Amino acid sequence: MHLCARDMTIGEVTEHFSITRAAVKKHLTILEEGQLISVQASGRERINHLEPLGLKSVSDWINHFNQFWDERLLDLQRAVEDHERTNNG
Repeated sequence: MHLCARDMTIGEVTEHFSITRAAVKKHLTILEEGQLISVQASGRERINHLEPLGLKSVSDWINHFNQFWDERLLDLQRAVEDHERTNNG
């Protein structure tokens, strides 16, 4: 979320968490491997940049399950309404 606002160095990201710089670097490396961020060297620093398109596959996956559960909940709602009509009718 912090990288949404602006690109940051590892040190800048670390300032937002109560974990070590090494732990933050591990997390950033995983995000980079997942193509959710890109990293560019600038002198001795590494600048981390959010890659919004990398989140598309995550969004697509979540949307699939949202649709799945929406359909199941709608089926449940209909079943409950049918049951109520049958028992109250």
